[in-house]
Amino acid sequence: MHFLKNKSFVLKAAIFATGFAGIVAEYVLSTLATYFIGNSIFQWTMIVSLMLFCMGLGSRLSKLINKNLIRNFLFLEISLSLVVAFSSILVYTIAAFSSSYNLLIYTLSMLVGLLIGLEIPLVIRINNEYDDLKTNISSILEKDYYGSLLGGVFFAFIGLPVLGLSYTPFVLGLINFLVACLVLLKFKDKLIENGQLKSLSILLSFILLILIFGIVNTNSVIQWGEQNKYQDKIVFSEQTKYQKIVLTEWKDEHWLYLNGNLQFCSIDEKMYHEPLVHPIMQLAHHPENILVLGGGDGCAVREILKYDSVKKIDLVDLDPSMTNLGKENPILININEGAMHSNKLTIYNEDGFHFIEQNTSDFYDVIIIDLPDPRNVELGRLYSHEFYTHCYRKLRPNGLVITQSGSPYFATKAFKCIDKTLKSAKFNTVQMHNQIITMGQWGWTIGAKKITSKELKQQLKNLNFKAPTKWINHEAMQLLTSFGKEDYFTDSSNEIRVNKIHDPVLYQYYLKGNWDLY
Repeated sequence: MHFLKNKSFVLKAAIFATGFAGIVAEYVLSTLATYFIGNSIFQWTMIVSLMLFCMGLGSRLSKLINKNLIRNFLFLEISLSLVVAFSSILVYTIAAFSSSYNLLIYTLSMLVGLLIGLEIPLVIRINNEYDDLKTNISSILEKDYYGSLLGGVFFAFIGLPVLGLSYTPFVLGLINFLVACLVLLKFKDKLIENGQLKSLSILLSFILLILIFGIVNTNSVIQWGEQNKYQDKIVFSEQTKYQKIVLTEWKDEHWLYLNGNLQFCSIDEKMYHEPLVHPIMQLAHHPENILVLGGGDGCAVREILKYDSVKKIDLVDLDPSMTNLGKENPILININEGAMHSNKLTIYNEDGFHFIEQNTSDFYDVIIIDLPDPRNVELGRLYSHEFYTHCYRKLRPNGLVITQSGSPYFATKAFKCIDKTLKSAKFNTVQMHNQIITMGQWGWTIGAKKITSKELKQQLKNLNFKAPTKWINHEAMQLLTSFGKEDYFTDSSNEIRVNKIHDPVLYQYYLKGNWDLY
C-alpha cells in the first residue's frame, strides 16, 4: 500500500510542478508581449485566455490517447520543458529578424495551454489505479491550482525581478525535466515491461544537454536579440519588477528607453525638460515646495534646482531601480548633473496615485508630472479626473501643475483628453508644444488654480527667464504656446470624454493615434 501511495504522490507532485511552471510560463509570455507589443492589459488578457482555451482543447484531445499513458505523459513533460525553457530565446531571436514575434508569442501560449490540458486528464487516468474516483479528481486538480498560486508568487518576487526573462524560463524547463525524471524512476517497472525504459532514458539525457546548452547561452542570445531591437549599442539593460530599462549609446550621446519606448535622448532632452520645468517655475514666483511625479532620471530635478527659492523637492517614482540609476549610473549622473544627490531632494519609491491620495501633511507650490505616455490603463490612472482632483487639493492657493501630454499631432485625441480632464478637476489650462528632434512634436498641459486660461497664456508669452537655460527663452515661448488657429485643438464637437478611473478612455485615444506618421 505504501508503494502505491508513493506512485500516487509522484503523480500529484508532477501536476503541482506543471501548474507552477505553466502559469509562470504564461506570465513570462505576457511580459514579453507587453515589452514587444505594448498594451499590457490586452496582452495579459489574451494570452491567459488563449492558454485556458487551449487547456480545454488539450483535455478534449487527451481522450484520443488510449495506451502507453506513462510514456505519453513523459513525452508531454519533455515537450513542455523545451517549450517553456526556450520561449524567451525564441521570441528575442525572431524579433531580431521579423515583426512576427506577436504571432510566435501567442502560438507559444497556446502550445503551453495545449500541453497542460493534455497532461491533467492523462495523470488522472494513470492515478486512477491508486485512488478512488472522487479523491483522484479532487486531489489532482487541487495540486494543479496550488502550483499555480506558488508560481504567481515566484514570478512576482523572484522570477521577474531576480532571474529576469533570461533565466526564469529555464527554471521552469528544469522543473518539468526533473518531474519527467522522477516519473521515469518511479514507474520504471511499467516502462521495462513495455521495453521503453532505455529509449526514454537516452532521450532525457539528450534533453538535459539541450537545457544546459540553453542555460549557458541564453544571456548572450537574448542580449544579441535585444541589441537588434535598438539602433545603437546597449550600454545598460535591466528587467525590474515594473519595467525594462535600457540605455543605448551612439558616439557621445545616450538614449533612455522604458519597455522599448524612448524617454529621452541626451542630444535634445533639454528641449523637453526645460519647457516641462521653467515656464511653470517662473509663473509660480518664488516656489519653495515642489512635487515631481515620475522623473526618476533626475533631469527635471536638475532644472528645478536652478531656482534658489526651492527648499524642498519630493520625487515620487514607483521603480527604485530607475531612481537608483539616476543616482548611481555615470551616464545619467553626467546628464542630470548629480541632481539626484541634492540635500533638497527626498525620493519616494511608491505609486504616484497612492502618494498624492494618502499624503495629507504636505502641500506644494508646483506639481510636475513627468510620467511615461498613457499607453495602458495603469498609466491612465495618473492622467485621470480623480488623480488631477487630488493634485488640485495638494496645491497651495496659487499653485500650478504641469503634465507631459504626449504628442498633439501623433495622438491628438489623447492630447485633447488630458486638457479636458484637467479642466474637469477645476484647473484653468493652457497647452504647449515643441518640436523635439528625436521625439517629434511633443506637448505639455499647464493647470492653474487662480489664473484664468487667458491670463495664463499671456503670462507664458511674456516670460523672460532668469535661471540659466540651454534652449528655452522669451522667443521660444511664442512658439511653445502657438498652435495656429485657436479652434484647431478645440473639442468643438464635444466628442472627447473625460478620462476617469471607471471610464479609462485616454489610453484608447492614445493607442488609436496617428503613430504610423511618426
